[in-house]
Amino acid sequence: MTQTITAMYDTYTDATAAKAKLVASGIPEVGVRILSGSEAGTTTSAATTHESGMWGSLKEFFMPEEDRHLHAEGLNRGGTMLTATVEDGYAERTYDILEEHGSIDMDEREAAWRKEGWTGQAAGAPVAAVAPASTTAATGLRAAGSTETVTAQGTAQGTDYIPVVEERLNVGKRMVDSGRVRVRSYAVEKDVSENVTLHDETVHVDRRVVDRAVTPGDMALFEDKVIEATEMREQAVVSKEARVVGEVGIRKDATQRVETVTDKVRHTEVEVTDERGNVERTGTAGTTGTAPRKPI
Repeated sequence: MTQTITAMYDTYTDATAAKAKLVASGIPEVGVRILSGSEAGTTTSAATTHESGMWGSLKEFFMPEEDRHLHAEGLNRGGTMLTATVEDGYAERTYDILEEHGSIDMDEREAAWRKEGWTGQAAGAPVAAVAPASTTAATGLRAAGSTETVTAQGTAQGTDYIPVVEERLNVGKRMVDSGRVRVRSYAVEKDVSENVTLHDETVHVDRRVVDRAVTPGDMALFEDKVIEATEMREQAVVSKEARVVGEVGIRKDATQRVETVTDKVRHTEVEVTDERGNVERTGTAGTTGTAPRKPI
């Protein structure tokens, strides 16, 4: 399976360096895309078009609405967005490469922007404003509960239409960093003691008084004679041997979980009233019911 990882950079240079490292690590270049938000020397109208264009470009990327606003704001402030579609086996390496080249912590950046007054709505994004219910002069129909002003357009036969709109919930998946475990080895020193038994040899000179006659074996007594003895002592010899006494490793267990996503979707309903006072309500699933209107 594949997953799409998104990162934001302050400069285009950092983003291109990260892309080059990803491609060099074996990720196909076609799966790495860069979207730059930097633009210089534009007029006010050109800047507005540029912002809307960036918002439109982000619609090509499958991400939650709030993330799209956040990344669009980063692009409007001159940042550069990089997306990489990779196999699951390359995901961890991809995260490391993106961080090595200075990817932005979007949570911290969002908090800083909100302190500056940012409302969470990206510049250039369409703003949903609740419009008052409007009545068309041709048919007298009321478009109630709509989130935008609906303008009825006539055909050559004079038929007017009000669109019936329904929102649908699209649920996707993305990988997020939920924490890291790092194992590091380093050397420490400690004092150790060992007892060893050493052997010492000491030379002593003994003198004794003798009074006896010289024997034939003593005829060489008047010749020079030397007796020597060497004192010996043992010394402790220390050597060190390194041995592996244990191992510490990291492994990851992959599990699956089912999460229920709950949100609200909107749809419009059309109410048709004829001259006899009958009311017909139509929603996205078709006609929902007909009831006569009581006279006032």
